[in-house]
Amino acid sequence: MAGYNKLGKRPSIRDAIICNQVTALLWNGKVETTLARAKAVQRVAEKIITLAVNTYQDTVTVKKTVVDEKGVKSKKEVINDGPKKLAARRAIMAQVYDVQEQRLPKEPKSEFVARTQDIKHPLLEKIFNVYAPKFAARKEETGQGGGYTRVVKVGPRRGDAAEVAIIEIL
Repeated sequence: MAGYNKLGKRPSIRDAIICNQVTALLWNGKVETTLARAKAVQRVAEKIITLAVNTYQDTVTVKKTVVDEKGVKSKKEVINDGPKKLAARRAIMAQVYDVQEQRLPKEPKSEFVARTQDIKHPLLEKIFNVYAPKFAARKEETGQGGGYTRVVKVGPRRGDAAEVAIIEIL
């Protein structure tokens, strides 16, 4: 199949490398790698962000019955993902690894637990709550969809002279 670089690896290894670097790019915002890998990562990352931008507003409000410790039933409104956002979330989960939130320096364990108790998949929350609204607003202002990442050539790597590039999210 033409249209993508095989990176000189078997498909399983190539997919793992791209998945790992896309995860690092979306979590950290910037990755330094070879030029060929950066271009492969850029293709996948752009598609993931586009999927999130197109579906991040699809939510449904549902009423649930909650039982307290004393056995008292009460109704509570909960905001769930709609069908499009749920499908997009599952598609993105298939393409990236699950990254766990890290404790901040000198942060007590109780504060860390309180901060992260409702977040099961921090990377997905970052994609849908940070990147998607940011790039959707940019799409509304400029009318431009896509172009969420940038690849900058750094130069040859010392040792094997491979072309090194930095890929970053705008």
